[in-house]
Amino acid sequence: MLPLAPSCSVFPSLRRVVSAPGAWSVSRAGNAKRSTRRTFATVAEDTFRIPLIDFSKYRNAASAAEKEQTAQDIVRGFTDVGFIYLNNHGIPEDTVQKAFQKSAEFFELPIDKKSELAWRDPRANRGFVQVGRERVTQSADAEEIKQLREKAPDYKESMEIGRDWDKTYKNYWPQETDAPGFRRTMLEFFQTCHELHVLVMRSIALGLRLDESFFDDKIHEQYHNLRLLSYPPIKRHLLSGDGQARAGAHSDYGTLTLLFQDSVGGLEVQNPRTGQFQPATPIPGTIVINAGDLLARWSNDVLRSTLHRVVAPPLKAISDTEGVTPARQSIAFFCNPNQGAEISCLPTCLVPGSKPKYPPVTTEEYIVGRLKATYM
Repeated sequence: MLPLAPSCSVFPSLRRVVSAPGAWSVSRAGNAKRSTRRTFATVAEDTFRIPLIDFSKYRNAASAAEKEQTAQDIVRGFTDVGFIYLNNHGIPEDTVQKAFQKSAEFFELPIDKKSELAWRDPRANRGFVQVGRERVTQSADAEEIKQLREKAPDYKESMEIGRDWDKTYKNYWPQETDAPGFRRTMLEFFQTCHELHVLVMRSIALGLRLDESFFDDKIHEQYHNLRLLSYPPIKRHLLSGDGQARAGAHSDYGTLTLLFQDSVGGLEVQNPRTGQFQPATPIPGTIVINAGDLLARWSNDVLRSTLHRVVAPPLKAISDTEGVTPARQSIAFFCNPNQGAEISCLPTCLVPGSKPKYPPVTTEEYIVGRLKATYM
């Protein structure tokens, strides 16, 4: 275990380290030394890389030092970029592929079958969302979002699934005869993703010089959202409008998002230094994980909640003047703290003598407020 530190003021210095293989880093004694420990993927420019983390070095660490180093690498990824690729994460590939298969089968259902399961309430955040109903954005102004939705709606459909034992809000499930095995597969996948969330949050706690189990009793209620996403083929002219994208630029709301991508790609991450969006190319066997708004608030912005979007992949020509995008699938598991958890500045993330950037807020207050503005 790392010794407790009175301040997270050491972490802003991580943002100044060039995160690349063989980059110079600063030792505890203050001397520069050559580091070759880290491997990266998706090189977009010399100073912006999404780190590729071998999570087996945390899950099955050979020593406390290896575990701590992996935890520090994860925190550095969220500090520098806000995103990491997680490899050797412990979720079997056939489990992921089964979830993708059942998701595809659901979206192939007739629209009238899916519409029976329509999303109704931001407090529940469950059900089917048809193309154009959602417009993700950083704005919290309902009228501005309405105008964006009319001008440039998101070209995707989704199915939202929450914890199935909730006493107040129930999931909307298709009939077993319409989608055999769908409910069982998704509930098992939900639980699997929650268990990975717990492990990654423990690594973050360790990397932030907190007790490793610090977040355990703040995330155990499984107040999460499993989102199945389908991006239908789209013709070129439908994506040519100002601000148009398959999913507009936005940050996520909770602690972490676990994103499972197919091979088509389209996810782009904003370089927080230049403002440019750069591809997060799919890497087989990995999960893309990004920090959300509540984790950023918890850490007083030590960890970044980075803007990202989904754009159309290369078009396939269908005429001299028109092209069409391929279909795309992804599955996002939006990890959240407990519903009533108070999110306030962590003790190790406040420079002595300074004040927190954000007032305390509960998980429900923040997430429901954002969802109310996002959907029509």
